[in-house]
Amino acid sequence: MKIEDKKFVALSYDLYVGGEDGSEPELMEKATEERPLTFVFGMGMMLDAFEAQLKDLAQGDSFDFVLPCAQAYGEYMEEHVAQLPKSIFEIDGKFDSQRIAVDQTVPMMTAEGQRLDGIVLEVGDEYVKMDFNHPLAGEDLHFIGKVLEVRESTDEEMEQLLHPCQGGCQGCQGGCDNDEGCGKGQGCCGNNCD
Repeated sequence: MKIEDKKFVALSYDLYVGGEDGSEPELMEKATEERPLTFVFGMGMMLDAFEAQLKDLAQGDSFDFVLPCAQAYGEYMEEHVAQLPKSIFEIDGKFDSQRIAVDQTVPMMTAEGQRLDGIVLEVGDEYVKMDFNHPLAGEDLHFIGKVLEVRESTDEEMEQLLHPCQGGCQGCQGGCDNDEGCGKGQGCCGNNCD
């Protein structure tokens, strides 16, 4: 069976970045046979350029391709670095120094309700400097791997994909005890669980 729309796919791979200047490429991510990357092809779960490289491969096929940064997470943009008032990170009037520390990734929400992650670059007296670029922005992505499984996706997999928050808190992978706020009366998508 070949990889095509609505097929369940499992992959193992190594993801490398860098090396364009003659230096040794850096291993950034690894999906193993024991912990593969799994997704339903053609449903918007993966980068379009990533899926285009995998289309029509079959179980057992190997792959080795590079996605230029323009086809991956784009160029690194200085305008995606922001200084935010330190007061927005207060809980009960006290700054949350446990979660808001240099190199920590912090989930944030735009005024329009869009979720995005920011990496804390600096904590000052009055502000927190955060980087909202994707961690792999500006990088060409080199994938070397193998197709472990290709099969029809199940009704349950498609239902979860199409309605990820169905069932309130139980719709979250891992239940309500996560850092996203589910344990505080909100589901994984911001729905009230009370």
